[in-house]
Amino acid sequence: MSNMRRAGVAAGFINGVPYDIIETRYSPTKVVRETLKGQNGVHGFSEMPQQGRIVMSIRDAGGMSVADFSDMSDVEVQLSLANGKTVGGAGMWCTEAVEVNTVEATMEVTFEGASVTETLAS
Repeated sequence: MSNMRRAGVAAGFINGVPYDIIETRYSPTKVVRETLKGQNGVHGFSEMPQQGRIVMSIRDAGGMSVADFSDMSDVEVQLSLANGKTVGGAGMWCTEAVEVNTVEATMEVTFEGASVTETLAS
């Protein structure tokens, strides 16, 4: 019988350094399409490149500098998911100012890059 676990535990790494993950999201999408329409009907669609994205909600720890995230560019971001997939991107950059919720010691860090890939479970 195959592994039925689909969600739950995950591990997240930036340049090989592990972080305490609360929740994560990712997008390996390569293009964005927009429908082109006019008064006489649908004309087709446009297609533009779309950057890959990995978003991690992580827990702040006493030994890490939150300010360091804004300096992160050309980093490797990797996720190991409960379903056996590995998700990652190389040459990624942090795109948003990181803000810490001190009540829960949480922050959301967004990385974008040319592509995000999924390696399927074997």
